[in-house]
Amino acid sequence: MHHEGNLRKMESLLGDPVEYGLPVGKFIVPLNPLIGKYISLHYKGLINCIHCGRKTSKSFAQGYCFPCMRSLAECDSCIVRPETCHFAEGTCRDEDWANDHCMQDHFVYLANSSAVKVGITRGSQIPTRWIDQGAFEAMPIYRVSNRLLSGKLEVIIKQQVSDRTDWRKMLKGVPDSIDLADAREQILEAVGSDLDNLIAEEGEDRVSPVIESNQVQINYPVQEYPDKVVSLGFDKTPEIHGRLLGIKGQYLILDKGVINIRKHAGYHVRLTV
Repeated sequence: MHHEGNLRKMESLLGDPVEYGLPVGKFIVPLNPLIGKYISLHYKGLINCIHCGRKTSKSFAQGYCFPCMRSLAECDSCIVRPETCHFAEGTCRDEDWANDHCMQDHFVYLANSSAVKVGITRGSQIPTRWIDQGAFEAMPIYRVSNRLLSGKLEVIIKQQVSDRTDWRKMLKGVPDSIDLADAREQILEAVGSDLDNLIAEEGEDRVSPVIESNQVQINYPVQEYPDKVVSLGFDKTPEIHGRLLGIKGQYLILDKGVINIRKHAGYHVRLTV
């Protein structure tokens, strides 16, 4: 089987286990049936921006060319640090995009990929966001009225837990289960005064707890986890091949190492099974 074209981030569907598809050009390759098989990804030396299609010698912000990275709202620094949102100041790069993506209800959540972490996402991205991060379990704890507020609340909770995923630990196996409801209570008690101040400033209708929230557990299609995580990339290794041992987050786990597909969005490759 052969498919050739530009890569995009893997698509996923929550199931037991998660169902993955790899976009290669216009075709989406079902990946779960390929686990245990030998695959090859051959980089053809071409990168196209995932927004405008322009040829670029280097990928920026997971798939964009330099001009798009400098001009698009989705590449602005406030996407990484939502507490710095500057929409209200009238300096947003694209107000229409912001209205569709940032000025919408967001959820602040706790997840367990290798330890408890805090994160934010739009409701439409649950559970995709959790899957992309390789979370073993997750649950929303607060609903807020926009991305800026989700960032402010995340900053408060970051006093107690990290907002980052240890991707190497995540790829080494399944973590011990954590009662996220208990973790939520401990965290919120510890940040109580800061949280109360935020709610008093913004209003209870804009920052509200998610009371009845079930902890979601996510099972990934992994046949075997690596003892040592070796990162692979097309910039140093034009042809990446090996037996596909599993898929977790946005990583393909091969017997020779792991590759972050999202990081290589826009790269033109030939997939051979």
